[in-house]
Order: sequence, then structure tokens, then C-alpha cells
Amino acid sequence: MATTAALNGSSNPPGPTVYVKNLEESIKPDQLKEALTEIFSEYGTVIDLVAKTNLKAKGQAFVVFDDTEAAIRAIEEVQGFELFEKPMVLDYAKTRSDATVQREGDPEVFEVHKRRRLAEKERKQAYEAAEAQKKLKRPAPGAVPEIGAGRPVKASRGAGLKSSNPAAGAVIPEEYLPPNKILFVQNLPDDYGVDALTAIFGRFEGFREVRLVPGRKGIAFVEYEAEAGSISAKEGTAGMIVGEEGRIMKVVYQRQ
Repeated sequence: MATTAALNGSSNPPGPTVYVKNLEESIKPDQLKEALTEIFSEYGTVIDLVAKTNLKAKGQAFVVFDDTEAAIRAIEEVQGFELFEKPMVLDYAKTRSDATVQREGDPEVFEVHKRRRLAEKERKQAYEAAEAQKKLKRPAPGAVPEIGAGRPVKASRGAGLKSSNPAAGAVIPEEYLPPNKILFVQNLPDDYGVDALTAIFGRFEGFREVRLVPGRKGIAFVEYEAEAGSISAKEGTAGMIVGEEGRIMKVVYQRQ
């Protein structure tokens, strides 16, 4: 017998979160949320509703019900319904929502879920940043190479930095580096040593050590046993104000 997901034309398994796309992008988020809540509340209890506002993800939303049956009914009956003169396209979400995991009541499971989601988001951002740089460097179709193109050039300062993404020639900005076990900490007070940094970063799971750079002040490396620890530490310390001068500490993943 065909599954409910297959009958609904979905490749994703049924779950309590409904993914909505093809929404009118000119509608303000509050107005859109109000309209979606009114529509979907007819099919069950809505425990969360996220309407995307960033430019790339506009026109999309996630409606989280308290049970899967409500989501199934909503997809069956609302599919193609016109909202602000555009037919909505519905599907089951690929992953569980924060609200669903948090509702299960296990704080540890919820923390792991958040870390995984954050790691996936940062990996995606890193890939997109690398792809964008590749497109900028790619010559336009039919373009005539400049005179001297192809000749060896003197390596500029900083050349040879490895990218953590396989996109050749693209150097990923620090803020988009994918997660790994080591954090690179910058903009530290000159008097911050191993003890001060251990007090900050040692409270996160899997802390291993702080490494200072001989002859260099204001920077350090912090290593964890696994990515989960570094992800949690980065999320919990980035932007922290440290020292008497009130410096804003910058925390990124080490470039691989």
C-alpha cells in the first residue's frame, strides 16, 4: 500500500512540521504569520510557526503541529490553496523542528539537535561562500583573455591558505569556516593567558587544552575532543566582552 507521503507527492516521511513555499514575498512577516496561523490552526494545534525573512529564503515558512496527524490533514487539504493570490506548495519538513525536539522534554537531546543544526547551517554557508567566489573568478562566456594572462605571477601575501571546501582557489571567510575540533580565538587582552582562557572555555564539554602562540599576543587556539564541544563553545562565547578594556572576543573555527 502506498504511504501517506507518497500519496501526497512527497519524498519526505510524514512528520509534525509542514514546509510551505511559494508564498508572496512582499507580505510582511507578521501579516504572513497571522494568515498562516489562521489557516493551519483549523487542522490541529500549532506550537510554532517560522516565516523566513532573509532575502534568499523569502516566500517560505515552517508550520509545526503538536502531532503528525494534524500535519497530514493540513497537507491533504491546504495543498494548492491560494494565499495572497499565490497557490501554496506544501511538503513535510526534511528535519525535525526545534519546537518538536524541545517538546520531548530531554534537554540533552535538544542541545545535541541544536548543535547538529548549527553545524549543518555553517557547512552550507561555507559551501555557498566558496561557490560565490568561484563564480566571481569565472570568466564570462566568450571573454577574451587579457594580455599576459596565464603568465606566472608573484605570490601575494597570504597566498597558499588552504580552503576547507573543495572549491579550488576559493578562500572561505573566517565566519563561514565549517566546524572542527579547534577554535581560533582573537582580539584577546594582552594579559589573557592559559588560566583565563581555560576558565572561559573549560566549562564546555570535551575541553582539551588552550594553546598560546609564542611571540603573539591577543590570539589563542582552543581544542576540544570532538566537534560537538567546539560548536557549543563557539556558540556560547562568540562576541563575549573580555578584559578591562571591554574587548569583543572573536571566536571562529581553525582554518584547515
